Amino acid sequence: MIGNLKPLEILLIIAVIVLLFGAKKLPEMARSLGKSARILKSEAKAMKSEGAAEDAARTADQAPQQAAPRTIKAAPGDVTSSRPVGEPNHTAQG
Repeated sequence: MIGNLKPLEILLIIAVIVLLFGAKKLPEMARSLGKSARILKSEAKAMKSEGAAEDAARTADQAPQQAAPRTIKAAPGDVTSSRPVGEPNHTAQG
């Protein structure tokens, strides 16, 4: 269905989106969508590696070891949101 769109139809869709959201909001929306995609990708990779590690531990019959605390990784340039999971985010008060 999407592959059947003609260039004029694509331009019309883009024009409607610009009219609905405004030209100032579109870059911000694209940036937040990119951050979300990066976070989703990193979490999926972490889940996959954790699953592989658990499978390897089961097959090797090793005793369970205490894992390092998981950390939510921030997007590049965002240094305020990286913190260990389960701990409150404390900010300096002055």
